[in-house]
Amino acid sequence: MAEPMLSVKGLEAWYGESHVLHGVDIHINQGEVITLLGRNGAGKTSTLRAIMGLTGRRSGSIKFNGTELVAARSDIIARAGIAYCPEERGIFASLDVTENLMLPPQIAPGGMSVEEIYTLFPNLKERARSQGTKLSGGEQQMLAIGRILRTGAKLLLLDEPSEGLAPVIVQQIGVTIRELKKRGFTVLLVEQNFRFAQTVADRHYVMDHGVVVDHVANHELAASMERLHQYLGV
Repeated sequence: MAEPMLSVKGLEAWYGESHVLHGVDIHINQGEVITLLGRNGAGKTSTLRAIMGLTGRRSGSIKFNGTELVAARSDIIARAGIAYCPEERGIFASLDVTENLMLPPQIAPGGMSVEEIYTLFPNLKERARSQGTKLSGGEQQMLAIGRILRTGAKLLLLDEPSEGLAPVIVQQIGVTIRELKKRGFTVLLVEQNFRFAQTVADRHYVMDHGVVVDHVANHELAASMERLHQYLGV
């Protein structure tokens, strides 16, 4: 078996005095799409933030392509090839779409060009000169994802990309994630929308109270619905 692209073992994390992760264990193989499922407050976003070095104190192990990153600064982690798209999207309101896309530095060869991103998101091409404030929620989400595709990062951490979006836009985000998988990207996805998650993911980790409590392959979902219902209320 090849070594996982990302291996997280016994990950603990704190915000100040608040202990939010209590020994998270997950692994992601190159080219997989993995979801973290769970109710609000389960620790899903904190797991992404801890992987990126954006929480306070961390302990345990975070290995990316064999390199230990649990003690690394967030800028070192980003330059190693991990990109984070937060739920709040972080679009710069005073910049237009193209300027927003050009903001992050390229950290490795192989990032997508602006034209490739516009092919993936035709809506953005039409709005290339529009300011961030003029974009719809769906367009902002596309821009937030598109922005990290330029960097050359190969592992994408996406936090709630379907949150608050119309069903037709959620469907488009799903098409995008499947296309990214085809292009060789690896994705760790936090999702509340279980129905959406099952259309894009290879495997699902279920979190509760800062730990992983279950792990289900996508093809086993039908047989696992009773337990998932207990965890998620779906």
